[in-house]
Amino acid sequence: MTEKLRVGILGATGMVGQRFISLLEDHPWFEVVTLAASGRSAGQTYEKAVEGRWKMDTPIPEAVKKLVVMHVNEVEKVAETVDFVFSAVDMSKDEIKAIEEAYAKTETPVVSNNSAHRWTPDVPMVIPEINPQHFEVIEHQKKRLGTTRGFIAVKPNCSIQSYVPALEAWKEFEPYECVITTYQAISGAGKDFKAWPEMIENIIPYIGGEEEKSEQEPLKIWGHIENGEIVKAAEPKITCQCLRVPVLNGHTAAVFVKFRKKPTKEQLIEKLVSYHGFPQDEKLPMAPEQFIKYFTEDDRPQVKADVDRDKGMGISIGRVREDSVYDYKFVGLSHNTVRGAAGGAVLCAETLKAKGYITKK
Repeated sequence: MTEKLRVGILGATGMVGQRFISLLEDHPWFEVVTLAASGRSAGQTYEKAVEGRWKMDTPIPEAVKKLVVMHVNEVEKVAETVDFVFSAVDMSKDEIKAIEEAYAKTETPVVSNNSAHRWTPDVPMVIPEINPQHFEVIEHQKKRLGTTRGFIAVKPNCSIQSYVPALEAWKEFEPYECVITTYQAISGAGKDFKAWPEMIENIIPYIGGEEEKSEQEPLKIWGHIENGEIVKAAEPKITCQCLRVPVLNGHTAAVFVKFRKKPTKEQLIEKLVSYHGFPQDEKLPMAPEQFIKYFTEDDRPQVKADVDRDKGMGISIGRVREDSVYDYKFVGLSHNTVRGAAGGAVLCAETLKAKGYITKK
């Protein structure tokens, strides 16, 4: 590819915005040219705006340090500098919906990390390895918005990345009921231990809104397009509890599953390791070589050892075994701010570019 696409990041100073910036450093297809945030940061250089608040392990990329942060509400002004934007804004749900639509209506595609549009019926919510065909609904969305190239696409909640890929790999065995507990990292709340010392040696048995997302969003992923909308699947029925645990990065899930066609353990493991999707087939820049890795060791996957596998884009599964109440149980792990947030959105954008939905303006 000769010329890189120009990218803007909305909400560039927050934790997910920072993750976008660090992931897009030296990206072969995309170049960050515009950073936008609230009035608090607008007008400052990016380096100044995040002074004392940069939470990534790697330093601020040189290419963005001196970029002057624009006001995210100056939609036309921001839009004319970019080919598309990533959205990680921190606002109320209604404000996010409105601002993302405003950008889309300037003929600027929006790839969003936010939850605001996840249940808008003609907005695709995609894990690129699982349901890239849902991007086809974009043509219907454009008609509603009155655009020719502007649209919104979203990625799902971070928690579901730890179990939906496994259930997808096992689809032919018809999983129909799941009981899940997630153990979620504090970076999912946009914090580290310095900002949230109360989490040290602590567990909080509640994350606002998370259980509903964890139960319902998989059903949209497994849904189908009908009359220009995505209709969610009826199964599997999922019940979930979500706990905040003292871990910086990495969401773990303990999952119990019932199947209509009961497989052997060997069949389940074989389906996991052989599973691949569009990003692997097309060798997209952000795609993990092995989407799902299965660990045979009893004490894996572990956050410290495994969360960064394949640059934080791989899903790690372990402990598949028969259960005395359900058919099988297993443990899953994913990186919540890479695969579950910015990295998943970058992979969505790569998929959209590869399929011709995002082009140069």
